[in-house]
Amino acid sequence: MTLAHDDARPTLAELEDLRWKLRQDCVDIIMAGGGGHIGGDMSVLDALLVLYARHLRITPDSVDDPDRDRFVLSKGHAMEAYYAVLCHQGFLDLADVRERFSRFGSPYIGHPNNHLPGIEMNSGSLGHGLPVAVGMALAARMDGRDFRAYTIMGDGELAEGSVWEGAMSGSNYHLGNLCALVDRNRLQISGCTEDVMAQDSQEQRWAAFGWNVLSIDGHDLTAIDAALTLAEQTREQPTAIILNTVKGFGSPLMENKAGWHHHLPTAEEYAQISADFAAHRNEVQHA
Repeated sequence: MTLAHDDARPTLAELEDLRWKLRQDCVDIIMAGGGGHIGGDMSVLDALLVLYARHLRITPDSVDDPDRDRFVLSKGHAMEAYYAVLCHQGFLDLADVRERFSRFGSPYIGHPNNHLPGIEMNSGSLGHGLPVAVGMALAARMDGRDFRAYTIMGDGELAEGSVWEGAMSGSNYHLGNLCALVDRNRLQISGCTEDVMAQDSQEQRWAAFGWNVLSIDGHDLTAIDAALTLAEQTREQPTAIILNTVKGFGSPLMENKAGWHHHLPTAEEYAQISADFAAHRNEVQHA
């Protein structure tokens, strides 16, 4: 079996440029489909990219291999960012996604659809990703396989009680092959997470449930890569990576604004966002 983790991986320097291209791809998908969860897409894309490009052991040729790593996008509304990464990794065709996204009868809907290659489960009903990932990680142990299970959750999602049942179970079964990433952008559709349902300290909460906790800058590719490596090396307990992120990251027009949770840019806004991404790419390429 050939898995991405076993092959030559792109360098972090290469990903620094790529993350801005994929942000543009993500926004183009949203514009083509007439809507999308653009703010959360921008906060989670960097973690998705590093996970798929450098850690997750799965390729388009191994989507049915029993030894593949498993990933669940629990914050399923960040699907446009997931499309951008899946297309780059060769699971889907970008032109086809852009042409048919959110069209009647299309498989490219606004949340994960497990009829598409590389997607393990339908998600979007929040609070389910971690419990399912716990089951995947436990199944690996029961079947004598060494695959890992990952999930990415939004911080607004953590008000769901099923998340903490999953957290308790992951620790109880000492699932060292389980990693949960939390997109801690501190905003949800109804405002600041600390006003809607206070969560601080995330680090203390996960530690109290018996998890190995890593709190990092969720837009620092080196930090994301290092945290995922440490998670892989932790054998006796699951790992929670708190990704301290900015909703709408990459364009000041969107950053830290709850109104961009789900927003279709106007033509003027699209032009400004694209210019901001292009400026970031230019800065990286001339560094």
